[in-house]
Amino acid sequence: MTPEVSLNESMEKAVKHYSSLFTLPSYGKVLLFLAILCVTGGLFSVTFLSPSVDGLVAGLTFGFSLFFVDFLCDYVTSKGVLKHDPIYDLRRVSALSLVSWVLWFAFVFVGVALAVLLNDSSLWVKLSLLGFSAVLILRLIVFSATSSLDFKRTLTASFTQPFLCAVPFLLVSVKIGYNITHNVLLFLVYSPVICFLSSCLFTFLLNRVGEKTIGISSLSLFKAFLLNWIEDLSAPFEEFLEKLGKEQNIDISITRFDASKSKAVMVVPSVHPGPFKNVGSSFLPSMLKTALEEELGCVACVPHGLFGHELDLTSQIQNQKIVNHVTAAANFEASEVKASPFVKIDNGSATASCQVFGESAFVSFTLAPRTTEDLPQELGLFVREEAEKRGLKCGAIVNSHNSIDGAVNPQEALDALKNVAVVCLERAAALKRVPFEVGAANVTPKAFSLEDGMGPGGISVVAVKVGEQKTAYVVIDGNNMVSGLREKVLSALQSVGVDEGEVFTTDTHAVNAVVLNKQGYHPVGDAIDHGKLVGYVKKAAVEALSSLEHVKVACRVVTVQNVKVIGEERLKTLCLLVEKTLQRAKRVVVPIFSAAGFLLALALATL
Repeated sequence: MTPEVSLNESMEKAVKHYSSLFTLPSYGKVLLFLAILCVTGGLFSVTFLSPSVDGLVAGLTFGFSLFFVDFLCDYVTSKGVLKHDPIYDLRRVSALSLVSWVLWFAFVFVGVALAVLLNDSSLWVKLSLLGFSAVLILRLIVFSATSSLDFKRTLTASFTQPFLCAVPFLLVSVKIGYNITHNVLLFLVYSPVICFLSSCLFTFLLNRVGEKTIGISSLSLFKAFLLNWIEDLSAPFEEFLEKLGKEQNIDISITRFDASKSKAVMVVPSVHPGPFKNVGSSFLPSMLKTALEEELGCVACVPHGLFGHELDLTSQIQNQKIVNHVTAAANFEASEVKASPFVKIDNGSATASCQVFGESAFVSFTLAPRTTEDLPQELGLFVREEAEKRGLKCGAIVNSHNSIDGAVNPQEALDALKNVAVVCLERAAALKRVPFEVGAANVTPKAFSLEDGMGPGGISVVAVKVGEQKTAYVVIDGNNMVSGLREKVLSALQSVGVDEGEVFTTDTHAVNAVVLNKQGYHPVGDAIDHGKLVGYVKKAAVEALSSLEHVKVACRVVTVQNVKVIGEERLKTLCLLVEKTLQRAKRVVVPIFSAAGFLLALALATL
């Protein structure tokens, strides 16, 4: 469990860094801030240098000119130069200009203060030109790091706003009495060269981190991530994952219940549904559910297995390979007619549940109300061995993944899970198996979205009646649940006639990286009203109970050959690459741009 904790921490750090990039205000607010900054900045800078009525008029004219020119530049850049760039719409281009103006006016205001203090208006001009250079460097770096268009267009987008907005600065300089010499014009040629070279060196050093670490430049990977986060384009990012992935055979456990026709199917693939959003296998649970329900005409559930991010699939191609294989393999005949009662054992630290169908055990684990995150494959191997000792095949092993509330000690948790597994298997194996009934139902709440933490698979309930005991398996398409919600659901189920049960989440990562909070997603119940959710579960349970009928059951494990997974080490490296690149940026930013600033200052000294 320890490696998985480390991997989750790495992913959380990456999400935190990426999330900080997308907290932009609306376009209306950006435009308002631009207007305020340009007009007030232009007004104050000129009136301080020339405190008169003419200075006031010149300042207002200067400020409105800056805003008007900037507005035109942003419009032309977004609608023309970067027209086919999926990232840079008018809002984002304007937001970059707003940041540019904050930087530029920082130099302008320092120049004003020095000019007034030393009675030398040339200092204002020189600091304004230095601000021009700083903005040019900023835009060169941002566009080269984020735009997917060619070099010519990104260069044009970088230069347009600073150069055109420099014109009002030069005009107002003449207005306040500064003589524009040919040296100023030479600086406007010299400065872009220094800015371009320094920004190229900076991005080169950042790219080298990725090239040395995984053989892929850091910024090309970053661009692919942006395309996914902003425009939901998974292919660019998945191309990198396909290159980095490794082939592995994937086992899928299928438990099928049939009456006169198919009634329900429970599928537990040895694949982790991640890493995030629509990348890799994030949507696999709902994809499998949809495909199986169309193929078999019954309710399908895809709870989470004992696997972590090391078994994320690399692309939609691999998803489809799994889906195609499972739907084809699920068409087998059910023949067993007996099941044991549902057994649940809680030793105070961990809970195990087991129900035997035919000769196969359906086992699940939770640490609720403590955090139940990804559980190790080691536990699965242990359970299979213990089941075989008791004459049972191990049909499926489920990680309930139904509580999140801080951290747990991995080794203590694993020991507790193993201990409770032995007791649970022993008791279930000893129980008499009798004919049984199954009912199933789906509910897809339209009120809940990915942003709320609910995947497209919604809520499914499989009800099992053995003798007088009624058990409900509740499967929610989400990534974990807030602590305590599981207990609320189980309590509510008793009010509709359910004696026993367990609540599972699919661990879908389709809900990850779609909101900008600390975790990068909402666990089930974090943004969803508990009362409403419990109501939907009860509705599905009542429907499932009303459809109970005698069934036959069959369990089968199928293997899909040569499926590409990301692998734990590769995924961890990808996540840590963000941190490494940021650390490199912090180390080189000061020496590179200090040197560039020094060369620019030398040129300004001649003005």
